[in-house]
Amino acid sequence: MTTSSPTNGHMPRRHVLMAVAAAAAAAVCSSACLGQTASSAKQERLRILCTGPAGSVPDIVARTFGEALVGVFAQQVVVDNRPGAAGQIAVQALKSAPADGSTWLLGQGAIASLYPTLYAKLGYDPARDLVPVSLAAEMNLGVAVGNAVPAEVADTRMLIEWMRRHPGEANAASPGTGTLPHILEVMLFDQAGLDWRHVPYPGGPPAVAALLGGQVAVLVLPEGLLLPQLASGRLRLLGTSGRERSRFSPAVPTLAEQGHARSVMREWFAFFAPAGTPARTAEQASEAVGNVVARPGLTRRLEDAAMTAAHSSPAQLATKVEDDRRVWVPLLDNAGIRGDA
Repeated sequence: MTTSSPTNGHMPRRHVLMAVAAAAAAAVCSSACLGQTASSAKQERLRILCTGPAGSVPDIVARTFGEALVGVFAQQVVVDNRPGAAGQIAVQALKSAPADGSTWLLGQGAIASLYPTLYAKLGYDPARDLVPVSLAAEMNLGVAVGNAVPAEVADTRMLIEWMRRHPGEANAASPGTGTLPHILEVMLFDQAGLDWRHVPYPGGPPAVAALLGGQVAVLVLPEGLLLPQLASGRLRLLGTSGRERSRFSPAVPTLAEQGHARSVMREWFAFFAPAGTPARTAEQASEAVGNVVARPGLTRRLEDAAMTAAHSSPAQLATKVEDDRRVWVPLLDNAGIRGDA
């Protein structure tokens, strides 16, 4: 979790996430896709394990980087989607992968910083099983409502009051139990003393479909998955989770502006390698990520999906994980939030 602020930029357009995902699907290709030579690539084949399903935010990040890494780090890059259990299925797949640089994990920062506190029983040890490589992307979360919530509900205060008056309809969807969107919902609605129900979905796209179909009243997701439907008028965005207003939806007030000071957070995604990966191999992987982040095309593609491209050294990522952990431990303990409940 981080409280870093967004910078100025342009608004994404309707359906841009679909275009981004389609363009990034070229990650499963040879170096000829980008007109590059693979002679400088250090790996013949790189497999990127992804914590989300096709079309989800982690999938878009994985495929965008996968395409750019062809010829830079590997001659061929394949994205292997392993969704489910809030990323833990993908982590288990990483544990059995060779520690030679040929397999990375693209996952939400929570798998390393939040889950050890959230879950009493975790099938992996982040300190032992996840070798930090590099940050990849950061983004705000957004709180959205659909047609199940009356049009006069225009902010989170009004939403909470509506949910209090309609407990049978007070439900909120997320891309999975234990994900950061779920935690944000718990912080918003438990703190308000609401009787509400969490509805987890296997990723963002099915959760969006449920909101649009009226099966759920509220949805928290990374902002980029909500903006295309906001542009079409099919949902309403009531707040974003950054310290300052998002440059991708500047008319939408932050949650902090609406009195939810504890809900300032940014979702972030990063690359990890399997346990036993040599430090030099992790450094080379991080350098490759830095090389492709420096390209305007990759940065623009992520911005079109309301994300900010990021890069770090393995040591910097390890520090970020530890800094986040120090924030999450007292916050989750004080709020009584448990993923096993």
